[in-house]
Amino acid sequence: MNGRLSARRAVHRQAALLALAGLLLGTAAQARDTAQAINPPGLPPAHGYSHVVIAPAGRMVSISGQVAMDREGRLVGEGDFRAQCVQVFENLRIALDSAGLDFKDVVRTDMYVTDLGQLGVLREVRSHYLPADAPATSTLVKVDALFRPGLMIEVAAEAVLPADRKPPR
Repeated sequence: MNGRLSARRAVHRQAALLALAGLLLGTAAQARDTAQAINPPGLPPAHGYSHVVIAPAGRMVSISGQVAMDREGRLVGEGDFRAQCVQVFENLRIALDSAGLDFKDVVRTDMYVTDLGQLGVLREVRSHYLPADAPATSTLVKVDALFRPGLMIEVAAEAVLPADRKPPR
């Protein structure tokens, strides 16, 4: 009988230790309040983006594709890729701000361009908005055209509103 009681106590002690370890690990994971960027050594070098982002606990915010149109719906920068990039990132800034976020909260961007020859311009403009250590994963796709003639770039984004930050009302 003592052998069974001793074994039972050992099982309960082990279960309690495992539960405590799980609790500590869960608390440590929740304590991380910023996105964690990872570029695994087995993948090609990442230039201006990250291959993997682990988002902090919080609420995902999706921003639809932004194009070079102003608040009245007028095309900005017709034929000028740089001007269109600036307008697109300004529109993203406004959208992020409306959710209580900024570019440091962005974890993903999807970019659609009509001319890959403008990639250097896109990277330069993007670097003025996204932090150098931005953990954003990024997809770039060349398209034949966007939904409206004259548009040269569209960028959608996902960001995370940290659990300890409330969205504006």
